[in-house]
Amino acid sequence: MLKLSGSNLSGHEVVRAIRQGKTFSLDTKQLEKAAKARELVLRLLDEGSPVYGINTGFGKLADTSISPASVAELQRNLILSHSCGVGEPFSGEVVKTMIILRANALMKGHSGIRPEVIRLLVELVNQNVIPVVPSQGSVGASGDLVPLAHMSAVLIGEGEAYYRDQRLPGAKALERAGLAPVQLEAKEGLALINGTQAMTAQAVLALYDSEILLKTSDVASSLTMEALHGIPDSLDERVHALRAHRGQMLVASNLRRLLSGSDLVYGRTHPRIQDAYSLRCIPQVHGATRDAYSYVEQVINTEINSVTDNPILFPEDGQVISAGNFHGQPVALALDFLGIALAELGNISERRIERLVNPQLSGLPPFLTRESGLNSGYMIVQYTAAALVSENKVLAHPASVDSIPTSANQEDHVSMGSIAARKLGSILANVQNIAAIEILCACQALEFSDRSRMAPATRAVYDLVRSAVPPLEGDRFLEPEIKAVRDLVVSGQILKAAAGQVGQVD
Repeated sequence: MLKLSGSNLSGHEVVRAIRQGKTFSLDTKQLEKAAKARELVLRLLDEGSPVYGINTGFGKLADTSISPASVAELQRNLILSHSCGVGEPFSGEVVKTMIILRANALMKGHSGIRPEVIRLLVELVNQNVIPVVPSQGSVGASGDLVPLAHMSAVLIGEGEAYYRDQRLPGAKALERAGLAPVQLEAKEGLALINGTQAMTAQAVLALYDSEILLKTSDVASSLTMEALHGIPDSLDERVHALRAHRGQMLVASNLRRLLSGSDLVYGRTHPRIQDAYSLRCIPQVHGATRDAYSYVEQVINTEINSVTDNPILFPEDGQVISAGNFHGQPVALALDFLGIALAELGNISERRIERLVNPQLSGLPPFLTRESGLNSGYMIVQYTAAALVSENKVLAHPASVDSIPTSANQEDHVSMGSIAARKLGSILANVQNIAAIEILCACQALEFSDRSRMAPATRAVYDLVRSAVPPLEGDRFLEPEIKAVRDLVVSGQILKAAAGQVGQVD
């Protein structure tokens, strides 16, 4: 069980809990703090002074007063009117993550929502009631209004949700799970939807999978180094200490350990003075992506423990402040950065694939097949990698540099963070496939070397790949083989096989 307190939550522990089917609980002491903020909302209603989102309209309608008798209807209308998303629904794990991150933010005790509403929010995940949330419609300020509205609609018995893989009306899904809908009261609808949790949920999932991919890319490039008899001088620890970027030094250290014991790389005379950049600059390129990842991880872990709605309540001194913590710009910039960094990881991998299949560069049989001409071998898998790299160049254009004013120019600058998040997901999937293709090609290239001279770590990876995909003797249907290796990449099995020989891949 993972307990939510509003503080010290990491994205990785959320992803592990979601994927392992763990349940979530709420910290009792923090719920008391949330209740104090709720008391402030009630006092403000009694006083009758205009407070945004409590007894006023929203956005451009902030100057419209709402009577005490209508504040509950106002919150319900907010959820219904904002549930206007389009496109394919988010996956179940994105929605579950979104719910948990929103609940964690509400636990900070500055949103004015009743504890029982937070409890119901968490029970959606615990009881496996998954709201249907369309993936398009958020501009990332005032937060992810549209997707969070679809998430929240189920709480009031509206919208749709999956329960035990059956798509049902929201009220019916709650009933099947033994849960009852709530009637939202003052400020609660706004507290539920004014946040960045749709973009941030995608971010924490992408970060988790990217960490596996980053380390696996080091493993893939070590296989290629062996297959092409790369020159190990470029990995020398002294070289990287002189530049001292943390990611660069980390990757160089990984490659030295992964290639330790390889007679295909070390202890041989190399016929050339230098390798091409795609081999010689692996630490510099992979390392820069590592450093970008570290920055993004810090931003996201800060965001998931932050108050991101508006207005913000300060129960200890009775104040309410309207501000802009819902603006997704910190997350949007970070996700664009990670998308660019991952795209470059795929870019250099595709160049290594080209070196593996091109006989003028590799010294190996054309396209890694003994009977080239009759067989095309791995000629076209390089096309696939090239197509994915080219697609990533389009996807890597930053969403965060765009803005379209909304709400009659009251909300005149927006982050487009949800678009950055969706693009990042596509880039990540493309690079996972590119890494799989490099591993597939490198293992085939090693069919033409003395595999007894491989390093223990790379040999373990080779053996794992060969348990799923046999050597290529003649042309055959390749799509399932790319998928099989991709599954080994995504699941972390490639990484685990290598780490089993070197302790761990950092």
